[in-house]
Amino acid sequence: MRSHLVAVSLLAWMSFAAAVGGQEPQAGSALAETGKRLSNPVSDVWAMFARFELGFADGNVNLGDSKTGAMMIFQPILPVPLYGHGAKRWNLITRPTIPILFSEAVPTGLNSFDRKGGLGDIQLPMVLAPPTGNWIVGAGPAFLFPTATDDDFGRDQWGIGPAAVVGYRSKAAIFGVFGQYYFGVGTHGDREPGEQDASFLQLLYFAWVNLPNAWQFGMNPTITYDARATTDNKWNVPVSLLVAKTTRMGKLPVKFQFGVEYSVVSQQTYGDQARLVLEVIPVMPALIRRPILGGG
Repeated sequence: MRSHLVAVSLLAWMSFAAAVGGQEPQAGSALAETGKRLSNPVSDVWAMFARFELGFADGNVNLGDSKTGAMMIFQPILPVPLYGHGAKRWNLITRPTIPILFSEAVPTGLNSFDRKGGLGDIQLPMVLAPPTGNWIVGAGPAFLFPTATDDDFGRDQWGIGPAAVVGYRSKAAIFGVFGQYYFGVGTHGDREPGEQDASFLQLLYFAWVNLPNAWQFGMNPTITYDARATTDNKWNVPVSLLVAKTTRMGKLPVKFQFGVEYSVVSQQTYGDQARLVLEVIPVMPALIRRPILGGG
């Protein structure tokens, strides 16, 4: 796995460097400020977030090399202004998460796997973010939609639960956590009789250090917990290191983030071990500019 990881890392880094290279350094701070705001999960910047992953999975059911898989997470970032203006504005942050799996190795037995692709369950957190200065605070409901095209990619249930974010930002750095917990509701698709309802956590923790010329380095991995899994398969805890650059593609500000993740805790039977990550975040014009409830 390590040799594959290094080889693909070099290729991905060359693509990343080509994407952000060749750009003239920006005299002003507009791009750097945009990059900082995009690191804040409750900022008022509208953007189209796309995360591409090349993953390596392993466990007791696999007797050979780690299995590779590829997927994309598409996540429009849609902050709706509710009330107020500027630094005193309340926002409703909507971030629908749409996972698209290109090729995943799904275990069917001891050292037996099927290759599958398709759509996963869509998640929709809706976080109310008040004006709190340098503090990052928000909370609201999160919804799970059973859109998976294969039972191995979803929960076969609708779901609902809480979402919350807390953090802090300064001129030099930003850090915090963004958690979502889902409880399965009702039935959708072919569930086994007596199957336990879904109950799982996704906890994004992030930290970014700001560098000159709109560069940053940091991390944004997501810890997962599945209450339905057996004791040795409940948690996956990754750590990561990413490099980010905000630049322009024509007139469009775009942020690129590239790095690696490694799971210090993973599912014993079969789970993610490591992944290469490329994130592309183009800024888009705000579709709603005026606060819905006034005050602007």
